[in-house]
Amino acid sequence: MSILQRALTASGVFAVLAMNAGGALAQPAAEFYPGKSLTLIISTGSGGGLDASARLVARHMGNHIPGKPSIVPRNMTGAGHLAATNYVYAQAPKDGTTIAAILPAFVGYQMIDGKGSQYDAAKFLWLGASDVDNQNLFVWHTTGVKTVEDARRTEILMGATGAGSYTALWPTVMNNLLGTKFKIVSGYKSTNEIHLAMQRGEVQGRAGNAFSSLKSQNGDWLAEKKINLLVQIGTEREPDFPDLPLLSDLTTNDEHRRILAFLSGEVGIGKPFLTTPGVPADRLAVLRAAFEATTRDPAYLAEAQRLNIGVRSAWHVKIAAIAQSILATPPDLIAKTREAITAGK
Repeated sequence: MSILQRALTASGVFAVLAMNAGGALAQPAAEFYPGKSLTLIISTGSGGGLDASARLVARHMGNHIPGKPSIVPRNMTGAGHLAATNYVYAQAPKDGTTIAAILPAFVGYQMIDGKGSQYDAAKFLWLGASDVDNQNLFVWHTTGVKTVEDARRTEILMGATGAGSYTALWPTVMNNLLGTKFKIVSGYKSTNEIHLAMQRGEVQGRAGNAFSSLKSQNGDWLAEKKINLLVQIGTEREPDFPDLPLLSDLTTNDEHRRILAFLSGEVGIGKPFLTTPGVPADRLAVLRAAFEATTRDPAYLAEAQRLNIGVRSAWHVKIAAIAQSILATPPDLIAKTREAITAGK
């Protein structure tokens, strides 16, 4: 039995249960999606790694949903992914016609800061992750900064999109726990704008870029050594960058290491896709099955290879478990982490 057939079988079971319960019978998923158009909210601007991955999914996922509905991408930037996160949680239709690709900074942000957040991260319904790989922090080659030790002696202007984004988080944490001298320049609408600003000399570096995005969007920077990678963020080193230190490797202070490991944990969620709270269970089952089928679709994989987009996918169960572990972090460590990302601002 295929992934989709299992989901449709589940749809029938849910419909029967609803009918037997005597409640209002929702339209079964197999009948609901034909003729519909789905919206895919993307929390970043156009041209970045998440945007490229999300649009690739959008081009193929509809083929694995009953009726093959179209999926229309919609970029929603602002406030370090909070605009998109708040919208999907509180305003988007909760009928299974809205899905989202949002970088997972919002999970920890709710606990550590929460300013401007209007959501409960525990209530989002995960579909899976299109790609899971480490993030990095790099500076432009003209800075002469090649290591974190160099960044402790030299001030570097780092472009950022907003307070809740990785572009601001990692430089701030490194300043406060590792003694670097990054100066954050906020207000860019997208990471692509940061890249353009870096080439113009307005800023000198950027944090929070996934390796797959860096390779697909700016592979020439690596090949031509236009950037210097200083650190990678994740739970284990990338196979292609075994000599680049993890963020949590850069301190011998146990408390600081725990904070850095906590913050690095959500990188394991990768490029996640989710839907709104309240989606009927049968439609959720169909969306999850369609996402899983998409990540195995030969046409999807072939296009990803052609575009050099990473496809180390993860299923919803795995990323939900990571999110739940983040949300279960003890209050004392959260307090220490909060201090680490706010001190010195």
